[in-house]
Amino acid sequence: MRALILALGVMLATVLPIAAQDARRPAAVLVADRVSVTADGRLMAEGNVEALYDTTRITAQRITYDPDADRLTLDGPIMLIEGDNAMILADAGALDADLRNGLLRGARLVLEDRVQLAANRIDRVGGRYTQLYKVAATSCRVCASDTPPIWQIRARRAIHDQQENQIYFDQAQLRVLDVPILWLPRLRLPDPTLKRATGFMIPSLSQDSQLGVGIRIPYFIRIGDHRDLTITPFISADSKTLELRYRQAFRNGDLEVTGAWSDDTLRPENRGYVFAEGAFDLRRGVTLSFDIEAVTDKAYLVDYGYSDKDRLDSEIALTRVRRDEYANASLITYRTLRDGEENSDIPTIIGDLRYERRLFPRGLGGELRMGFEAHGHRRYSDVDVLGRDVGRAEADLAWLRDWTLPGGVLARLETGLTVDTFRTRQDSTRDRTAGQATPRAGLTLRWPMVKYGGNGITQILEPVAMIGWVGGDRPNIANDESTRVEFDEGNLLSLSRFPAADRRERGASAAYGINWSRLDSNGRRVALTLGHVLRQDADPDFTLTSGLDGTSSNLLVAGQYVTPDGLALTSRTLFNHDFGLSKAEARAAWIRPDLGLGASYVWLAADAAENRNDSVSEWSVDGSYRLSRHWTGTANWRYDVSSDQTAEAGLGLQYRNECVEVNLSLSRRFTSSSIVDPSTDLGITVGLLGFSGQGFDNSYTRTCRN
Repeated sequence: MRALILALGVMLATVLPIAAQDARRPAAVLVADRVSVTADGRLMAEGNVEALYDTTRITAQRITYDPDADRLTLDGPIMLIEGDNAMILADAGALDADLRNGLLRGARLVLEDRVQLAANRIDRVGGRYTQLYKVAATSCRVCASDTPPIWQIRARRAIHDQQENQIYFDQAQLRVLDVPILWLPRLRLPDPTLKRATGFMIPSLSQDSQLGVGIRIPYFIRIGDHRDLTITPFISADSKTLELRYRQAFRNGDLEVTGAWSDDTLRPENRGYVFAEGAFDLRRGVTLSFDIEAVTDKAYLVDYGYSDKDRLDSEIALTRVRRDEYANASLITYRTLRDGEENSDIPTIIGDLRYERRLFPRGLGGELRMGFEAHGHRRYSDVDVLGRDVGRAEADLAWLRDWTLPGGVLARLETGLTVDTFRTRQDSTRDRTAGQATPRAGLTLRWPMVKYGGNGITQILEPVAMIGWVGGDRPNIANDESTRVEFDEGNLLSLSRFPAADRRERGASAAYGINWSRLDSNGRRVALTLGHVLRQDADPDFTLTSGLDGTSSNLLVAGQYVTPDGLALTSRTLFNHDFGLSKAEARAAWIRPDLGLGASYVWLAADAAENRNDSVSEWSVDGSYRLSRHWTGTANWRYDVSSDQTAEAGLGLQYRNECVEVNLSLSRRFTSSSIVDPSTDLGITVGLLGFSGQGFDNSYTRTCRN
């Protein structure tokens, strides 16, 4: 029976003027329990009426079509759905035949199932504008008519522009728990479908022991589809600051610039900073990238909480990466912000050029690698030794070949020759020019063994060994680039573990170790690595805590444990010959839907060669926990074990539901120096959710009690 009525509705909608007045109109469909035509020619549909026209769908209890006026009269309850984003609920109304113009009474406009605007009357104009009179707008869930929402906007009139995705309010009043707190003659807000729109963003309040009570009011300017500017005035008792952020997306890259300028009571002069970064794809696979960092004084970034960097680096680089080729050219400048460190005494301008290529000659077999590298760094100081400037160039040729031996042993042979040349200025203790030729050869063996057990458990045991030789003598050049050496799983089987060419390991050496891992079908994984290095001659440029000093290295122990429920443990330790610690680091993380917890520990022994006169022992903990449906707590803590004092600590509390987000934070920096003092910061941010394209999490939505 319903199918017959559907067919009748389609036929009537097709032959009647509602669909026949203009051949260019989309087809209309009308479905109802009862369809009839009155004596004066009106079409009347009653009972579960549904009308479809273009992207609009209407349901009502009764719809009457007047062909003379080309108008629809609707009796509620009425539901008008426009596309995927807008829905109108009303008691009664009248619309023209194409549903573009009309009037609805006792109506509500619902956008994206998040924002609702209730009004005495809604007018549809030109299929683009929806006008609401005596309107109340909110994104809060309203469970009872006698309970006001947490916040709402009351206005004499509101206009929703469906083309521009904007809502305009006249005589707007912001109410919190039905208490008026702000009145504005005009107010414009984006609807939830709009991702970017010009206007004010969420303000924030802060209390800082150095800057006093302050407020930030960001204003976002949409310059176009591909660029925008955010201007944020920050005004406090002791500072007047203007913060800026500019972003632009290009067809072949992107650019972002952030900065601030301050007039405060902490310094007599104005202060500021600028950070800029970008990357662009050029022709023939070349990428241009740059990163610019500048600040007026050493303490500015820390005073305002913009960054905790203690050295700024600005770089411009050209890079091309292909299957068997790599090329890079870069120029970097450094500026130190460390207390007691002078910028003129460190390498400030650094240039690098690097090229590598792989070939696979059929006659020779294996892989042939060719490389070239040029490097130079300059200090501003003109003082002998302290102002040392160095330039070097390197050419390298290597041949590698792999074999699989009986029993499944994997073997790799590496041979090569490197030629270096150095030029040193402003250091009377070093040769002005020097060169070296460094031949090398090494054989690496791996024996992976796999065992499959019950319950999907797989174990892999892999003994590894390397024997090698590096020839040549070390020239009389300074060690500027290889002052810090890390001994880890990545370079256990390397012929030289120095990070740069100004130092190379010489003579015969051997390394051996074992890798073991266990993986089950549930995703639980355990891994362990042990490693040790033996050397014919000790290298004096390996520091005491590098783990590589002497002819016998420290014992490297590294492990990892990962569980399917989000727990991950990683650690790396160097044990000296007395099984004391040279270096140790560990990290634990536990990630669950309602919990995020991380803790790390670092221990470094005192080593004057690494400018560390005292041992370093430090704990850091950070985490968040969702206390309930709407409350989330956060905390972070960094503790200096060596000095037995807390370095930093912070607490945070967030309340969030479907329409409001409140963030409270309290942080304290305990460390001090000649450029920064201990400080305490208290912050609060209140955001009204719903009127933006930001992500929406239904898990925070409140439920109504019966």
